[in-house]
Amino acid sequence: MYSDIVMDHFANPRNAGVIEDADGVGEVGNPVCGDMMTFYIKVKDNRLEDVKFQTFGCVAAIAVSSMVSEMAKGQNLEDAQKITNKSVAATLGGLPQNKMHCSNLGAEALALAIKSYQEKQRKTPSASAA
Repeated sequence: MYSDIVMDHFANPRNAGVIEDADGVGEVGNPVCGDMMTFYIKVKDNRLEDVKFQTFGCVAAIAVSSMVSEMAKGQNLEDAQKITNKSVAATLGGLPQNKMHCSNLGAEALALAIKSYQEKQRKTPSASAA
């Protein structure tokens, strides 16, 4: 049912955890399936210096969170925002059709974390000068 890549990311999730002083946080959930994801980002020089996540959900949700964090870490904000549900699913070697919504959640949570960071920057003009 799941690819070896999915099973590896589920069994050995990369970047799981919390960034206490995160620059941006994005949280999404799907009330239908119960999956919840929170992404935390640390930004330096317009790059995602660190990406961590906490996920409550199924095998696919955990694997997607892990893969999104791997795909995003080190990327500049613009490239990280281009991560899509299709690119995540493809990088994982595919997901069953009934689990594709999980890849949407991962990309969406990351995008919300980046948006959260960008909104903070707009509200704090002195932060961008630092």
